[in-house]
Formats: sequence, structure tokens, C-alpha cells
Amino acid sequence: MMHELNYIRCSDYYIPDIRLPEENRPIGRWGRLHRDYLKENCPIRFNDLVLSGELWTYLADLNEQVQSRLELIIEQMKATEGVTEAMKANDQMSWVGAMNSIRNRAEEIVLREMIYGENVV
Repeated sequence: MMHELNYIRCSDYYIPDIRLPEENRPIGRWGRLHRDYLKENCPIRFNDLVLSGELWTYLADLNEQVQSRLELIIEQMKATEGVTEAMKANDQMSWVGAMNSIRNRAEEIVLREMIYGENVV
């Protein structure tokens, strides 16, 4: 796929006018974690994404997918373990403890599944 190159004149030289695509979505916590993982463990994949100009879009998409998956896992765990609004109204400390436990386990699952690419047992 060849694109027409435009050139800009800078004093006596013409240089290619190369621009990255505009992406305004944030990469968030999950995107930053995955970016760091790619830099350390998959430098070829990381460089390919950078050089093609797709890194930011890839990380923004991943961040949105991880956030959706995290919310789904939390809701499923809440239903399975009986953590409800009634529990929150009756015993706030137990509810906070249960929610912290659920959130920590859900984050560990998405870290292993989607950020670091490991298989969850």
C-alpha cells in the first residue's frame, strides 16, 4: 500500500511531511501497563506498532476492552458471592471487604489474561 508523499521545504532541503494519525482516546492504566510489557518483553511487536503509527490506537482499544472485561468479571463475582446493595446497607465494612477482594481478584485475572498474555488456570 503506497501513499503519496508530500514534502516540505526547509531552507534548501525538501523533507517528507510524515504525520501520525490523530488519536484522542486515553490509553489509561491498562494501556500503560501493556505498553511497558511490550517494550520489555516483545520489542519487535512494540517497534512494529510504533513505526506503523498504530500503537496509541491499539493501546486505547485494549484499555477499553480491559475495562469492559473487568466490569463484567466484578458483576459476575458479586452475583456469585452474594454481594448486594442490601449487604451494603446492613453491614458496610463487610461489603467494603468483599468488594475489595472481588476487585483485586478481577484485576489479577485481567492482568494475566489481557495485559501480560498468560493463560489463567
